[in-house]
Amino acid sequence: MQQSSLLSLPKFNAIDISAIETELDRILTENRATIAQLIELDDVNWANFSQPIQQMDMQLEDFFSPISHLNAVQNSDELREVYQACIAKLTAYGTELGQNAALQQQYQKLQASDEFAAYSAAQKQWIKKTLLDFHLSGVDLPAAEQQRFKTIKNRLAELSQTYSNNVLDATAAWKRPAVAAELKGLPVAALSMLQQQAQASDVECEYLLSLDFPVYQAVITYADDRALREEIYQAYMCKASEMGPNAGEFDNSDLMVEILNLRQELAEILNFANYGERSLATKMANSVAEVSGFLETLAKQAKPFAEKELATLQAWASENIGIDVIESWDFAYTSEKYRQAFYALNDEALREYFPLDKVLSGLFEIVSRLFNIQIELVDDVEHYHQDVSFYQIQKDGQTIAGFYLDLFARDKKRGGAWMADCRSRYIKADGSEELPMAFLTCNFRPASDGKPALLGHQEVTTLFHEFGHGLHHMLTAVNVAGISGIAGVEWDAVELPSQFLENWCWQEESIGLISEHYESKEALPASMLEAMLAAKNFNEGL
Repeated sequence: MQQSSLLSLPKFNAIDISAIETELDRILTENRATIAQLIELDDVNWANFSQPIQQMDMQLEDFFSPISHLNAVQNSDELREVYQACIAKLTAYGTELGQNAALQQQYQKLQASDEFAAYSAAQKQWIKKTLLDFHLSGVDLPAAEQQRFKTIKNRLAELSQTYSNNVLDATAAWKRPAVAAELKGLPVAALSMLQQQAQASDVECEYLLSLDFPVYQAVITYADDRALREEIYQAYMCKASEMGPNAGEFDNSDLMVEILNLRQELAEILNFANYGERSLATKMANSVAEVSGFLETLAKQAKPFAEKELATLQAWASENIGIDVIESWDFAYTSEKYRQAFYALNDEALREYFPLDKVLSGLFEIVSRLFNIQIELVDDVEHYHQDVSFYQIQKDGQTIAGFYLDLFARDKKRGGAWMADCRSRYIKADGSEELPMAFLTCNFRPASDGKPALLGHQEVTTLFHEFGHGLHHMLTAVNVAGISGIAGVEWDAVELPSQFLENWCWQEESIGLISEHYESKEALPASMLEAMLAAKNFNEGL
């Protein structure tokens, strides 16, 4: 299939790391010149003020979003240095705009104009949100406090990036050769993954452990060797700290303290009692007390169930697998043994019924039925890594969005799963439409030993969750930049579409679409589905 000319695709192969900072400087200089012209306008309206602002903002986003994504998924020393310098410039630029009183006045004139009443709800929301951002950027502060605000924002941006770098470096630094005897209990597929890691490294060994999540999850869940489970648990939980095998080398402890202190100072400068209040200024919850009360109530209600679950698990472990006191590194292992015994449910056996290709085709079929869209692979799109694929979304025969899918764990890639903007939907000054595109990223176990990539059901749920975020971004009907997709949505509401889509990981009809044994092509047996549903709330209190 040919790629749609309607999609404004990043040119990853044309990104010259050495030229990124220079190009950013050029864009920021142009933006400042545009702003200087806009604040001189006597009469402002959507066409002569709002449209140029949005065009300017989106051009900057289009330039930097692929670079930001590469920093997360294909990190290197060269890119990291340039990225950190760019973040400092972008932070300073953002604060400069937020404290520009003349620019704020133009937005206020727009809100007070005769044409404001005819604006769409999205246009009004964009103006309202922007005026709040001015206040939260310190536009109302005296000059000395504005300068201190800038200093804090710049320092927080630096600390945040250093923090992330430390976590990435600490994860990459821990490598542990292993022999077969230590790995008793691990499934064949997990052993194959560890062999592949050893072969791809410069360490001479048969098996190589790392802190990549698929490796950690396999060891902590299946390794019979309790000492090995403890070792990898301590390494994983203590990374980037003053403890663990790389104690102090990538330590974020002091950074955390400084971040918290600076956040408190920032909040007080803006006349909030604490940073929690500052955070809630752009969220749905009304107060810190409301949030704390919710969490405390939830904990109070969950605790009796958690205590009962732990007591049951402990009694069973003492009697059946010789663990008299369940430590943190025993919990996943003991839980999996218990699940197998009481629910006849084996995660690795279940994994064989969720080959990635089947899960994806089923996911696409489900969302096609739900939203009347079609998702198609596009082969001739420039990628940034061989693991990445690109898809376009069509509706009524028209391309409306696209997304990059990057699903496997690898070195120099941030852990976890997330959706990030690649392009945002909005109407350009010439009346044409910028179509939304997303980066969808996970860290699953790759194919190995001649087997396709196989997902655990929790990983299937993760994929559906992130795709829900992607649909929120890509199926938006809003045409205003800064409001379309997930932009402008309160952060305590943004999880709704993603958690909504998770429901289809548990329905019998949808399970039939996303599962089949990778060898026999047989459907997931009814007994396994029943066991899954029976175990759905297993250990939920804990």
